[in-house]
Amino acid sequence: MTDHRFPDSFLWGSATSSFQIEGAATADGRGVSIWDTFSRQPGKVLGGDTGDVACDHFHRYADDVQLMKQLGLQAYRFSVAWPRVLPFGTGTPVAAGLDFYSRLVDALLEVGIEPWITLYHWDLPQALQDRGGWPQRSTVDAFVNYADVVARHLGDRVTHWITHNEPWCAAVLGYQNGLHAPGWNEPAAALAAAHHLLLSHGRAVPVIRSHSKGAQVGITLNVAPAEPASPSAADAAATERMDAHFNRWYFEPLIGKGYPEVGIADHREQGIVGPGPLPFIEPGDMEQIAVEIDFLGINYYSRAVVRCDRVSDEDNAPRTIPEAPAERKTDIGWEVWPDGLYAILRRLGDEMPVPIYITENGAAYSTGPGPDGEVHDTRRVAYLAGHIDACWRAIEDGVDLRGYFVWSLMDNFEWQEGYSQRFGVVWVDFETQQRTPKDSAWFFRDVVAANAALPMP
Repeated sequence: MTDHRFPDSFLWGSATSSFQIEGAATADGRGVSIWDTFSRQPGKVLGGDTGDVACDHFHRYADDVQLMKQLGLQAYRFSVAWPRVLPFGTGTPVAAGLDFYSRLVDALLEVGIEPWITLYHWDLPQALQDRGGWPQRSTVDAFVNYADVVARHLGDRVTHWITHNEPWCAAVLGYQNGLHAPGWNEPAAALAAAHHLLLSHGRAVPVIRSHSKGAQVGITLNVAPAEPASPSAADAAATERMDAHFNRWYFEPLIGKGYPEVGIADHREQGIVGPGPLPFIEPGDMEQIAVEIDFLGINYYSRAVVRCDRVSDEDNAPRTIPEAPAERKTDIGWEVWPDGLYAILRRLGDEMPVPIYITENGAAYSTGPGPDGEVHDTRRVAYLAGHIDACWRAIEDGVDLRGYFVWSLMDNFEWQEGYSQRFGVVWVDFETQQRTPKDSAWFFRDVVAANAALPMP
């Protein structure tokens, strides 16, 4: 037993996204997304994997909902596939696509699980990308129309809405360094994309509210506390730049502060933008981005230890934070650092005037079924125990944290890593589609039942 109890109203759930689990890539008129296109390009996704089948959740959702009930989940965060609803991004909605999400919502409500909808988790309709994608302002209009369609159809039953998941990833990984769809390498386009993602969020919020009585609407950002690798001035400056580009560029516009000057100056120094106003901002944009939201979702996986790459090692002080040992890294190579979650919660608790939800937190470990058929993923259990305790400590210190969603409900398509990385608390045999709850799933069930940060069993 533990006295590390959470507030009685604290919400516990799990999270997934449409492209990563649904499969059924052409069912019922679903259109092509940028990830369908990207994953078919040789060398873009490990092993040539695609999301064509994934976890076949489209056909198996009813069983998956029963599994969620078995695990005691109180909420389920999932995303709607834009091309399943509007195959070409705009135009006439596909009734069968909307009906799938309607059936899913009804199934969740029937077993007492609260649906949390994310409207955009990176699967932009290819037709919109063909017209320029997120760097084009017209995609903002298309997203607001899409939000209107979905909210009209589901707003009578869904009250919690997230406009975008991790706009940094959609903009930077998609349009700047090409690791994600659509695979561009154009920094100026990435800046425009980031702005249009935030603008589409701001414009969609009142539209969602108009169709969903009592709606709680927010956005999810990926965040990471940044620490310099040494006490040198060069590393300190690099850390400030990293924080500006990764964290502040996305959360400060939401509270009316605009884009951070240190980030703008850095983009100018690199020649990405010229002097004067940023070219993609039009009058009224920043006010619309700063629309009042009901909560902020944050996704946390690890901290950032920043080493300046603009000076030589001879000009920079030696590292004082060593490379994390292998045993403190997940299979994807990310350092396990629960104190980073505590630190970023304390920071955002001070800077953001809204409640916070952890909308993703989890770890990639490949541990599979043992001789007994069970999955004894002890390292993931330890990861969850440490990070849930960090949440409890943050609440104790005054942070208005309202809920925690584990990433992910089940192993799935992990973007450019294909099926090589397993984040699920439920094991998926991708050949048979059999689901096997891991030890971490049962541990999380016990956490939910106790409403407390539990020690390692």
